[in-house]
Amino acid sequence: MKIRAKSSILKHHPISHGGRFSGGNQLIDVLDFSSNTSPAGMPPSVKSAIKKRVDEMEYYPDTDSLGLLSSLKKYTGLSDSHIVVGNGAIEILYNFCTAFLSKKRVLIPTPTFSEYESASKLADCKFTFFKTMNLSKDVDSFISQIPKNGCVFVCNPNNPTGTLLSKTQLGKIISAAKNKSSFVFVDECFIELVPESNQSIIKLVKKYDNLFVLRSLTKSYGLAGIRIGYGIGSKKIVDVLKKIKIPWSVNALAQEAGILALKNKLHIRKSNSIIKKESNFLKNKIAKISGFECHDSSTNFILIKTKFDSTKIQKKLLKHKILIRDCKNFRGLDNHYIRIAVKSHKDNLKLLNAMEAVA
Repeated sequence: MKIRAKSSILKHHPISHGGRFSGGNQLIDVLDFSSNTSPAGMPPSVKSAIKKRVDEMEYYPDTDSLGLLSSLKKYTGLSDSHIVVGNGAIEILYNFCTAFLSKKRVLIPTPTFSEYESASKLADCKFTFFKTMNLSKDVDSFISQIPKNGCVFVCNPNNPTGTLLSKTQLGKIISAAKNKSSFVFVDECFIELVPESNQSIIKLVKKYDNLFVLRSLTKSYGLAGIRIGYGIGSKKIVDVLKKIKIPWSVNALAQEAGILALKNKLHIRKSNSIIKKESNFLKNKIAKISGFECHDSSTNFILIKTKFDSTKIQKKLLKHKILIRDCKNFRGLDNHYIRIAVKSHKDNLKLLNAMEAVA
C-alpha cells in the first residue's frame, strides 16, 4: 500500500522552541530562562485545586468548556459567542489557518513567533515577509504590503523582540486590511505582562469582523504544562472555530485551572511589578557585560544581541545550570541573538553571574 499525504504535510518541519524539553533534551535540573512564563509562577489557588481534582480525572471533561467560557465572558467583557477556547493558544492558531487561510497570501513581520509561518504553510499559503526589528516604526510601510483577500499576522508585544504596537497603530492595520478583505490575526499572549500599558484590542472584534485575537493563560498565569488558550473574534469566525475544534481538547484540570486563575487579578499585578523592576535591573547589568547588548522590551523577556555564537553561549550557560533561548532559528535573526525571560531577583542574579563567567 502506498501511503499518501498532502505535499505541505510531507514538507513540514516542526518548529523548535525553548523549554526544558527543547531539542529533544530533558534539562530538568536547570533554571529555565528560555520560556517566557510569568515570573510569579502559578497562582497557589490553582495548585491547590489541581491536587484536589486528581480523583475526577476518570471522567470526561465538559467538551464545551461552559464554566471556563463563563469566566472568560466576565474577564473580557465580551459575549461567549465571541470566544473560543483551546488546548493552548497554539491549537487555535492551527485551527484558524486550516479553517480560513487555504492557499491565501499572508503577510508576516519578522522576526516573530515562528508558528504563524509553520501553521500557514500547512494551509498552502504564500508568504510576504516584512523585516523589521520594531514594527511600530514601520507601520505605514507594513500597511502598504497587506495582501488582498489574505491575512496579516501581528504579535503584540512581539516575540522575540518585545516591541509593542499601540491601539491606534493596530487600528490602522485592521482598517486597511478590512478594505482589502483580509484577516488580521493579532497574538496577545503576552499583552497582560506589559507593565503600566494596556494596548489590548479585544474590544475591536465588535467593530471589525476581519479581526481575530489570540490569548493564552500559559504566559500570564504560569500554566504552560496545563495547556490552555482562547481566541476572540466575530461570531462568524468563532462559530467556524468551534465546529473544527476536536472534542474534549481542553481537559478538566485545564478548565478548572483557567476558571480559578481568571479570578486572581492580583496575580497579574504581582507579575507586572516583578517585570517592571527586574527588567530594568537586568538591562542595566547586562549592558555592563562585554559582548552583550539588550534590545528594549516592553514585556517579560529581553532579546540580546551578542558578539558570541548563540549556540556556544547556550552550551556554556548550561554548564552553569542556566538555559537561555538560542534565537538563530527565528527568521530574520542569526547566530548572534539570544533571548532571556525576566524571573525573580534571586534567579536573575544567578543568570548574571553565569553570563559574566562565560563572556
